[in-house]
Amino acid sequence: MNALTVAVVLPCLDEALALPAVLAGLPAGYTAVVVDNGSSDGSADIALGCGAVVVREAQQGYGAAVNTGLAACDTDIVAVMDCDASIDPADLAELVAAVSQGRSDLACGRRRPVGRGVWPWHARIGNSVLAWVLRRRSPLALHDLAPVRVARRTELLELGVLNRRSGYPVETLLRAELAGWRITEHDIAYHRRAVGSRSKVTGSLRGTLLALKDISAVLGTADAGLQRIPAAR
Repeated sequence: MNALTVAVVLPCLDEALALPAVLAGLPAGYTAVVVDNGSSDGSADIALGCGAVVVREAQQGYGAAVNTGLAACDTDIVAVMDCDASIDPADLAELVAAVSQGRSDLACGRRRPVGRGVWPWHARIGNSVLAWVLRRRSPLALHDLAPVRVARRTELLELGVLNRRSGYPVETLLRAELAGWRITEHDIAYHRRAVGSRSKVTGSLRGTLLALKDISAVLGTADAGLQRIPAAR
């Protein structure tokens, strides 16, 4: 890959402690687009100080932040990942290569915990159940809900994903599959989040249950061909 051809969208809500390490760990030539989703800990200023492009999205929700980030990118290939330091940005290289070399239209990460206690039990079980349902209700043979995704920006936006909350990744997968995309899954190391960082989706049992409800609503439309995807906004 030539330099500056990959933008990395990083949805961000109060990740001041994690951002410096995440941004410093991006492969050479990758540009960071940090989407501040209402942080109150100075995350946006820290990201700017580290050289990232910063955009703001007032509407709360993972999908809202990702959609705004994609719209702000100007590169052919884009990656989406969390910015809580649980994922090593260096692992993006394999996924980017799969897309840039034409072996994949949507390269997804499959989390592999590096040690015990890294992945909260409630989040891990919920993820496994939803991935199983996804495999049952669609031709997708994935084992994780694509916490890291790499694709070509224009095509990704043209999928027309509507969900603006936790169901965004699953709707992306379903729409990509219906569009005939080649979807591949790649192992990525899953680390403990930065000290003081907690998942805004699965950092608590309540948060996990709410995310499961949102994602289940998207999965429930799979058999209907996504015509009735709820535009969760």
